Amino acid sequence: MTVDEAATSDDAALGGRLILRQPLRGHRFGHDAILLAAATPAHPDEQAVELGAGVGAAGLALAWRVARLAVTLVEIDPALAALAADNAARNRLSPRVRAICLDVAAPAAAFAAAGLGSGSAHHVLMNAPFNAPQNSPPNPARRLARTASPATLPLWLRTAARLLAPRGTLTLIWRADGLSDVSAALAAEFGGVAIMPVFAKTEAPAIRVLLRAVKGSKAPSLLLPGLTLADKTGQPTAAAEAVLRDGAALEFAGS
Repeated sequence: MTVDEAATSDDAALGGRLILRQPLRGHRFGHDAILLAAATPAHPDEQAVELGAGVGAAGLALAWRVARLAVTLVEIDPALAALAADNAARNRLSPRVRAICLDVAAPAAAFAAAGLGSGSAHHVLMNAPFNAPQNSPPNPARRLARTASPATLPLWLRTAARLLAPRGTLTLIWRADGLSDVSAALAAEFGGVAIMPVFAKTEAPAIRVLLRAVKGSKAPSLLLPGLTLADKTGQPTAAAEAVLRDGAALEFAGS
């Protein structure tokens, strides 16, 4: 599907290290995508899959950071999937990054036909929809990307578990006030959950949690020190700058 360039903008990520085309209206990438990439513990010569990739911000940021990593971007919206493929090419990552248009709820056979067989991935990363229907945004594209029913998260987690090899890792970002819900949902297939709160600014409540979990692990959960994005004056912290501008990995020490 072609995308009307007049309805898109070119925007910088990682301090200009990536230039990503995205729609002017609808769901647009932000800090969540870059934090998700930074929290994914991938290594060269591995395979990673991003579910609900949008225009590919998280998966491309991960591929930029990890040399020789192969990444598949899975996106239900054909226009966004086309933009993700274009973003991979324009950032010279298409030899290692591909985008496919596929519903996360599609059957295993559809994933296998797209080259994503069961147990084929070392890592899955996802920014799954987490708004209740009554809190859904009015824009249809944003509503598709951000609105979830009670069945949405368990479905996405089942797909992630199927794609992952034994002891593979899942990384996701979620609302901080939904931590108990996401922790309960992870328990069916995952363990060794490491949780990193994300604070918008010093002395403010957490707005997000980054979670890293291991397929089939029986290890207990671990609450880690948090990441603060801005200080009391509103200036970015050094830790946030390292991740959001320089592409540094987030260290889940002890996990």
